[in-house]
Amino acid sequence: MSHGAGLVRTTCSSGSAPGDGVGAGPLGSSSSVRLLDPVYPRTQAAMLKVAQMATLLIAFICVRSSLWTSYSAYSYFEVVTICNLIMILAFYLAHLFRLPRVLTCISWPLSELLHYLIGTLLLLIASIVAASKSYSQSGLVAGAVFGFLATFLCLASVWLSYKISCVTQSTAMQDLLSKAPK
Repeated sequence: MSHGAGLVRTTCSSGSAPGDGVGAGPLGSSSSVRLLDPVYPRTQAAMLKVAQMATLLIAFICVRSSLWTSYSAYSYFEVVTICNLIMILAFYLAHLFRLPRVLTCISWPLSELLHYLIGTLLLLIASIVAASKSYSQSGLVAGAVFGFLATFLCLASVWLSYKISCVTQSTAMQDLLSKAPK
């Protein structure tokens, strides 16, 4: 069975509402530019980031305050949760301070997508290892459960932010030809 060449179209949402009002354009395009984006904290992407940070922090605290049964497994879990928390906080602050509008040399949607894909995979691995090494100790089990919950929230963030649709090459060419001037 042969499949034709495929074209992948990706669209992404930045997390902020279109037309934020004052200072919505590039820096300096309005007479009064605000430092903070007042709309961003109420967006779906921002609330999801806050939920991710909270679950990662709870997972870290649960594991940190428990007696460890495997030093390497739980030190890896701690490193992964804290690194993910710091990166999510960095992206949250970047959007809050409107850095994607100022620093246009960085592909923010791509960098966030790569962070979420790699971080989610590492968090899933760390949560599986933590769950398998917990030996029914309540703090370690709770840490692993919150790790799985944070993994689910990161996957939800990727799913809601980046809509990827695969279109066959012939369909894409038909779309292009139908839009061409006649």
